[in-house]
Amino acid sequence: MNKAFVTGGSGFVGRNLIRRLRSEGVAVAALARSEAAANSVAALGAVPVRGDLAEPQSMASGMQGCDVVFHAAATVEDWGPHELFWQINVVGTENTLAAARAAEVGCFVHVGTEAVYATGRDAMQGLNEQRPLPDNPLPRYPLTKGEAERRVLAANSAAMRCVSVRPRLIWGRDDTSVLPKILAQVEAGKFVWPDHGRALTSTCHVDNVCEGLWLAAQRGRGGEAYFVSDGEPRTYRDFLGRQMRAHGYAEPTKSVPLWLAARFARTAEWLWENLPLRGAPPVHRLMIELGAKPVTVDDQKARQELGYRPVIQVDEVLPR
Repeated sequence: MNKAFVTGGSGFVGRNLIRRLRSEGVAVAALARSEAAANSVAALGAVPVRGDLAEPQSMASGMQGCDVVFHAAATVEDWGPHELFWQINVVGTENTLAAARAAEVGCFVHVGTEAVYATGRDAMQGLNEQRPLPDNPLPRYPLTKGEAERRVLAANSAAMRCVSVRPRLIWGRDDTSVLPKILAQVEAGKFVWPDHGRALTSTCHVDNVCEGLWLAAQRGRGGEAYFVSDGEPRTYRDFLGRQMRAHGYAEPTKSVPLWLAARFARTAEWLWENLPLRGAPPVHRLMIELGAKPVTVDDQKARQELGYRPVIQVDEVLPR
């Protein structure tokens, strides 16, 4: 790999991916929608390409001479207008695929997610790639990320190998998503454990995500998806409690039964969907599915086919 194009380069995964690629001696061009994003990716050693997911022509010009496109751009919010999620996650992916084809890029690696399996009904334990994507996932993020992945894998061809990498609960340097929100709740005294945090969850340090993306670009089979993780799952209480203590917070002790949290989430979501209420509900179904119930993934396929092994261990970074 000599040169790569990265979308979402100023985001959580994108920033760390650019660092990894540059450390491997790979030249990087990164899509930048704003001046701030351009400055951010330039500081990491990438060449900014001013443009937007809605503009495949601008992306195609920046992809010239690239061996791989890493598509990390997405809206990762858990609430908002459905059309916004569709335009960024689905149409944006379609446009990025079209640009890569026009630029004759040979490999397309998509940053996927375990959230594509969130339905609000089906268990998410021991997820592996043999389970088909559900026809009726939860709206917004799960629905649109699933549709985006379908399009990526369907675009696989002899001319452009297309692969998707699915990390679960990404954490680590430059985190702008899950952990900051949780720590803000802890600081405000509003954090409550669902069922004492006893459910098991897989996790994936962002360096392990980048390892999976790097290997997928080199060894991934076209038209295939791969789960990656930190290895053995652990309880939410163990993992998040370590994070809280590492950031100087005392571990909260309040807990609510899971059934009650789930009922409140359904009610709140219905109210925000059907009444002219501002902002986002305090809790909704996706929060329960991905942050309270068991969510574990099996990454054996990535280990066997890609040679994937976690480069970061939770116990090394977050002592008990």
